[in-house]
Amino acid sequence: PVGRDPSSAPVTTTVINIQTETPVRDHIVWSLFNTIFLNWCCLGFMAFAYSVKSRDRKMVGDVIGAQTYASTAKCLNICALVLVGIAVLIMLRVQVWGALGDSVG
Repeated sequence: PVGRDPSSAPVTTTVINIQTETPVRDHIVWSLFNTIFLNWCCLGFMAFAYSVKSRDRKMVGDVIGAQTYASTAKCLNICALVLVGIAVLIMLRVQVWGALGDSVG
């Protein structure tokens, strides 16, 4: 009513809890690429298997398990990439030395 203090009015608050889902990258595309093209010592296939396990854990809701499998898949993918890179560099080096040896001799 008139003359009532506005600070004495009841205060209503609404609280909205928004759960932020931690995105877990399962690296499945990178693992599939490594399986098809860079499958050094089956590291690409093992990375693909861990990526699938990570995706399964994510679907179940086990974020910690999904992150663990995804981390393992990432490490295996990096190892496969590095080993194939080293092998390619060694093969190029041997080819260059072979070509230089043929032209010099």
